Amino acid sequence: MLQAIIKKTLRVPTLAGESGNGGCIARKLDIALMAVGFKLSRELLEHFSALHPSLVTEQGKTILAAVKELVGDHVQHNVYFINFPDGVPDTLEFWWTEIFRLLLTGQTKYGRYQHSYHDMLALHNEFLPSVQDRITILHLGKSLPEEALDLYHRLAAGTVPLSEADRTLVKDLAEICLSDVQPESIPVRETKAIVNAVRIRHAQSIFVDTVTDILRLACALSSGDVTLQENTKFCSFSRSIRRKLLCALDSIIAVSSTQLADIHQYQERWKRLGERLHPHEYADKYAHAALVFAVARGERKVPTLESQVEAAFHSGDISRAVSILVSKPGLLVRNVDRISRNISNHDGGILVEALLGTLPRVSGRVLLGLREHLQNRITQRSSRIFTNSKGRAWVTEDMLQPLDAKQVDLLTRLLDDEIAHRLPSVEHLVVDRDVLGVALPLSDKNKADGFAVLPRGSAMEAGNGLLRFFVYWKQTSRRTDYDLSAILLGEQFERIGQLSWTNLRLYGGVHSGDLTDATNGATEFIDIDLSQVQASYIVPSINIYAGEQFAEVESCFFGLMQRTLDQQGKPFEARTVRFKSDIRGNGSMALPLIFKKDRDQWVAKWMHLYLKGQPRFNQIEASHLSTSMLTNSILSRNYLGMEYLVNLLRCKAGAFSWHEQGAGPASPVTFIGLEAPEGLPKDSKIYTLNSLQALFPA
Repeated sequence: MLQAIIKKTLRVPTLAGESGNGGCIARKLDIALMAVGFKLSRELLEHFSALHPSLVTEQGKTILAAVKELVGDHVQHNVYFINFPDGVPDTLEFWWTEIFRLLLTGQTKYGRYQHSYHDMLALHNEFLPSVQDRITILHLGKSLPEEALDLYHRLAAGTVPLSEADRTLVKDLAEICLSDVQPESIPVRETKAIVNAVRIRHAQSIFVDTVTDILRLACALSSGDVTLQENTKFCSFSRSIRRKLLCALDSIIAVSSTQLADIHQYQERWKRLGERLHPHEYADKYAHAALVFAVARGERKVPTLESQVEAAFHSGDISRAVSILVSKPGLLVRNVDRISRNISNHDGGILVEALLGTLPRVSGRVLLGLREHLQNRITQRSSRIFTNSKGRAWVTEDMLQPLDAKQVDLLTRLLDDEIAHRLPSVEHLVVDRDVLGVALPLSDKNKADGFAVLPRGSAMEAGNGLLRFFVYWKQTSRRTDYDLSAILLGEQFERIGQLSWTNLRLYGGVHSGDLTDATNGATEFIDIDLSQVQASYIVPSINIYAGEQFAEVESCFFGLMQRTLDQQGKPFEARTVRFKSDIRGNGSMALPLIFKKDRDQWVAKWMHLYLKGQPRFNQIEASHLSTSMLTNSILSRNYLGMEYLVNLLRCKAGAFSWHEQGAGPASPVTFIGLEAPEGLPKDSKIYTLNSLQALFPA
């Protein structure tokens, strides 16, 4: 758990133990960390210096292991061409050599390392550090139990759906923090199901208020999908758990029988759950719960609100549709676009009046989602992009007519007022400018685990220097061949070329060579000198050529290094890693991000997308059309960013300043940035990349 807390928070829990002179070991640890791109804060260094050296040594091993894994330095990154980025042959020359070798010897060593990792290291000059290399500060935290409880509360009480990795983490934390004070509320239903599963197994009370909460809980107890995107095979529950589930279900229906209508959405799953819960055995005691399964079996008819709304829309009675939706504020907000498209000009006030009465009852995340949606509906776009919870993407032609600009302006002002009203007032707001380009993380469902990973739609400056992409994978049982590629597109998204195993050099860019087996792990690299690229867009991708899927391999991650041409060193230098993102989605091609040339500089925009591609032998040459459409859709979409939230907070702040290096304010502040800097006053409220969601209005 200690490593998980360090990786998630960049905080090292306070270490209790024998005091002593640990300063020498602490300084050695600091030097070792700087080689990986991390550093102990002054406070943390002082804390370790006052401890016994043996304690610092043990803690240091854990810290170093955690940060190395965070940036991908926990494995050996070898290359196919031993001198990469030098010594990579011309593509035709390389292939002719391989063909002649095959003809002459009847064998080929293609696709496998021709040398050991240590042989490769011996041929590379020493890495020359640069002031531009990344240094990430590790801060001193509270005690380990306190840090675990704080992280549990942050994840459990968060307002956005968690990623798969965070769902696993919150389950572990719920076990550890079972006897501690629980969050006042758990807004995300999936997270609530995970926590409830832990609690019910330990005979603790559970938090449920909808029938779907019970269904998700049953999925969690069966080690199934709490998001309800995939079917779950329910396990055989113990008699005590069956009674608790039926009792909770009975209480919910007794209070609100209208929830019986929600059974239709997952009717088949309720039938299967009924086979495991045996409600007939408790028909007298839990009569209300028995109604749930009667509805699921079709023995009892319950009209759904959605069917009434659809009937109203079908008949053209928009006023009636709005009046029905008012009873479900969240559903009303999700239908704002449809209502706006169908309502007549003289009836436009109906929607505004309904929203005025219901917006206060809608979650902040839904309000922010609608705000982002509306700012993209003033002009018609050529295509629309859709993504599921696994990051699988598809694009279709945009057939929707733009909404009336005056109506959109009125609706956005209503939303802005409601969102601003919910935001807290702060005495002194301090903001790091680098955070402004981060898209609001409205959902973490398909956000990859890793280091410095930004939400989809986020933008960051990439400069005009040398980029080095890398992908590492290690197969589980079958020979697995992944290919790192980069497609280059022109101004109109026309294909200019690609860097891949079929084209090793282009515009000063170079590919490290193709590896076709990852029994012991494999790494491929691409170097691109942005100052030489004759293209408008660069789209790096990871393609499955053959073997195991991204979710099946033991490990797979993608990352980016930024370095100068004269730094030399190994192909992989941890302190130059700008981000590292796990690749675990559903698809045959992963598209982590895209680079766009903006005048003389390059800007990276995050995508976090997966394409279905071809089931086997998926190549970059065959994916240009779908890649170009996705690229266009992502770049043309106007994402709601942190700049929007910061501007609203500035209006409510007593004082505001941009974060600058050097002397800062003396009294506590509210800080917003990608990472927590050193020197913030004690008791300051800090919001960084992993906790930006805590700023969202409830």
